[in-house]
Amino acid sequence: MKNDKGTISVSLVEETLALARARGLDALPLAEAAGIAAPMLASPKSRVSSAQYGALWAGIARALDDEFFGQDSHRMKSGSFIAMTQTALTARNGAQALARAVGFMRLVLDDLGAQIDTDAGRVRLRFVEREGAPAPAMFAYATWFILVYGLVCWLVGRRIPLLEARFRCAAPPAAHEYRLMFCDHMTFDQPESYVDLAPAFLDLPVIQTAQSVKPFLRDAPGSFIVKYRNAGSLAARVRKTLRALPMAGWPAADQMAARLHVAEATMRRRLKQEGHTYQSIKDDLRRDIAIGELQRGARTIADIAAAVGFAEPSAFHRAFRKWTGMRPGDYRPGPSRADFTRRAESD
Repeated sequence: MKNDKGTISVSLVEETLALARARGLDALPLAEAAGIAAPMLASPKSRVSSAQYGALWAGIARALDDEFFGQDSHRMKSGSFIAMTQTALTARNGAQALARAVGFMRLVLDDLGAQIDTDAGRVRLRFVEREGAPAPAMFAYATWFILVYGLVCWLVGRRIPLLEARFRCAAPPAAHEYRLMFCDHMTFDQPESYVDLAPAFLDLPVIQTAQSVKPFLRDAPGSFIVKYRNAGSLAARVRKTLRALPMAGWPAADQMAARLHVAEATMRRRLKQEGHTYQSIKDDLRRDIAIGELQRGARTIADIAAAVGFAEPSAFHRAFRKWTGMRPGDYRPGPSRADFTRRAESD
């Protein structure tokens, strides 16, 4: 189960690549350098690993010399995130770390920033946009937020719960993926844009040091999208429970509901509200574990099929095509990607 690090929809990959194309870059070599092959981009249901997405993020940022991907009239030049990390690393606590990160973003961007409003029940990051400008795309809000939020979560050593998110922009096609990234209470076409955070992190000490910063920066900030996903949903609790058990011992729906101390009908209703079924969560977890094993390249497809609960490789092939629109072999690293995959797994 250790290889289950979560995966990212190709729809978010395409949004990232579209920004690169809009600025004159040839997107396909950038994707391939990150281990994302052309067939993955062509399949709407395919997924990529957090390490692949992190590598893509870094590659585009370097090619554009802009860690905000051209979404602001002022470039966030390469090295800005490292500088922001160093600025916040010496903060005393979460409150000071957040203030430093938000202040840093105000220095490097012209069109999008945020103000911090705090009361007893929440910390509100209220987005401030250039006057008269159209609402930024959801990807711009998400990029800004992931840079700041992911850094502060890492500095205090835990995921900060998100209470609510509102945005002026229209709902994006990949709204479900953004809810995984933010929270279930997320609405669009609103009069203002803000994200509310649970305030307990404000007094937490910054626990990271100069020694821990180097491995952190290797995959950040692209890795934040998986690492600090919405953990408060029932679907996340179900997935976490399954991940801790051997696959052969995964409980039936009524047994899972009992483990979570809810009625089975309640569990099904709440999962449906979050866009899941119990079976879809099990399938997604099998898919993500299988993708991780395939990209490692160390085991045969037959072994991987057995590891994720299929008695026959042919049944695994059918299921994998249903999950991703691709064959298991399409996720094997090619010669040019094998080194990258091994490096990502060794980190």
